[in-house]
Amino acid sequence: MTENAAEKANTQRMTVVVTGASGRTGSRVARVARDAGLTVRAASRALGFDWEDPTTWAQTLRDADAAYLMYPSDVGSPAAAEGIGALAREAVGLGVRRLVLLSARGEDQALATEEALKSSGADWTIVRATWFAQNFSEGPLVEGMVHGELVFPAGEVREPFVDVRDIADVVTAVLTSGDRYAGRTLELTGPRLLSWREAVAEISAATGTTITYTPVPTRSYGEALAGFGVPAEEVELLVEVFETLMDGRNAHLTNDVEKVLGRAPRDFTDFAREAAAAGAWKA
Repeated sequence: MTENAAEKANTQRMTVVVTGASGRTGSRVARVARDAGLTVRAASRALGFDWEDPTTWAQTLRDADAAYLMYPSDVGSPAAAEGIGALAREAVGLGVRRLVLLSARGEDQALATEEALKSSGADWTIVRATWFAQNFSEGPLVEGMVHGELVFPAGEVREPFVDVRDIADVVTAVLTSGDRYAGRTLELTGPRLLSWREAVAEISAATGTTITYTPVPTRSYGEALAGFGVPAEEVELLVEVFETLMDGRNAHLTNDVEKVLGRAPRDFTDFAREAAAAGAWKA
């Protein structure tokens, strides 16, 4: 058997646990992993897995070969560092050593979570992603855009928005490449820099409607979140994260997507056109 044939056979026998399997990245990781021949074990509260209840972890992890870890609130929260560290140690104890963590590029608060994974004894890979393109089409920002305005505390900073489909492709490639990416941190970006204003303008062009971008101070945005019922602790974390992330630290590109996949990352214009055609911003 050739080396490539052996690797393919091992992939087809691989079972991977995908946390957040119904979410923005997890659902796509699950889909791409299945298409690559992996057996996917979806982990979500509806299926009996709960990040806040460690007694539910073993039944999901047992007899798996690898896991994709995505913490449901923010990877920079103290709860994430505690939860990822504890789950990673349990996974290693059950023989699930290959762990891939979704982290956030430039988010200082996420470093403690990354260190918790590294110290667990796992064969780890960290995937640091920039702001998702799909954050504009899925989640809490959509409602305002449907009504013609995005209010957000990003100023005029530029960001290399990454398509979550590229994240899923990279994660699956990492999982199916043996130890090639073990012990490595990958930083995923899109192919070019855009400000939030420019991104919204591209979405406006794709939808044929007028959507405006209104930058606001971070603290004002936090007060608005609190007014919508977001818990005070979560508001404080988000304010802290936005105050650091939106200082321009991410305004440069990497070529890690191309290194792993052998192709350029998807462009924001293509994302906007496809999401518009799917009705993402229709009232």
